[in-house]
Amino acid sequence: MLCPYENAIMKKHLPTLRDYFLIVIAALIQALSLRLFFVPAQLASGGVSGISQLINHFTGWPIGMMILIGNIPLFALGWRFLGGYRFALRTATAILAYSLFTDLVLKTPLFAPNGAGTALINDLQGDIFLSALYGAIVSGIGYGLVYRARGSSGGSDILARILNHWRGIPMTQSYLIVDTAVILGAGFVFGWKQALYALIALYVSGLVAETTLEGGGTVRTAMIVTGKPDEVSQRILEGLIRGVTVLEGTGAFTGADRPVLYVVISRAEVASLKAIVHEVDPRAFMVIGYAHEALGEGFRPLKS
Repeated sequence: MLCPYENAIMKKHLPTLRDYFLIVIAALIQALSLRLFFVPAQLASGGVSGISQLINHFTGWPIGMMILIGNIPLFALGWRFLGGYRFALRTATAILAYSLFTDLVLKTPLFAPNGAGTALINDLQGDIFLSALYGAIVSGIGYGLVYRARGSSGGSDILARILNHWRGIPMTQSYLIVDTAVILGAGFVFGWKQALYALIALYVSGLVAETTLEGGGTVRTAMIVTGKPDEVSQRILEGLIRGVTVLEGTGAFTGADRPVLYVVISRAEVASLKAIVHEVDPRAFMVIGYAHEALGEGFRPLKS
């Protein structure tokens, strides 16, 4: 039995330990994606990994070692511009684990002559589309797990954050600039067909990473301006069993007070909400938007 003090310590540090465990697992997943799909099909994975593939192509130097060396100056830049003890430890863990797994995984039974990894590579040989698709899905899961663990995967992730912090360039554009430059450069070496599929893989992996990070809990938000707020609210409460928040609004043209109803619903409830509002007030104005996630009563519980 643990004493209350030990229990308190475990509760305090368990989320952090879980995060580091996720980072290591994510690094292994990314390394497998690189070795099983991207390297055999000559698909540059973008960032430092893609540059390391090019160096390996010309020199034969280990890809994992090149990833580690290439990340050292980026890590120093991240320490300088991004700062933070948490950033340093989690990023260093991700970089070291990814670099080690990328080279060491080749020495496991998975890549033996009769291993499952070797069989998979042989099976996909010549099918660049499936290699790009599988590689994007697997690497996307790895990236999503890293982000879920509040970590950074190093490489282009650090550069993108620096560009966003230093120059105000949006993160999505920063990733696109950094990774696309590497992939297009690889096009001169591996060929433009491989470059095109690498770009597709980059896009798909981003979608998978986003889904892994945020889950499939995309919901809809609705803002309703109606002359019958009480009736609409009551119908939503009874028909959809969803809470409604009444916001104060003022019409800019008329200057009249106009309550605005705010409600969060699932995708399947959009049609029902439209029908309810139309039945009560056909002249109502409604805007339906997207929300990545809804946490709290009626949806997934709010957790740290």
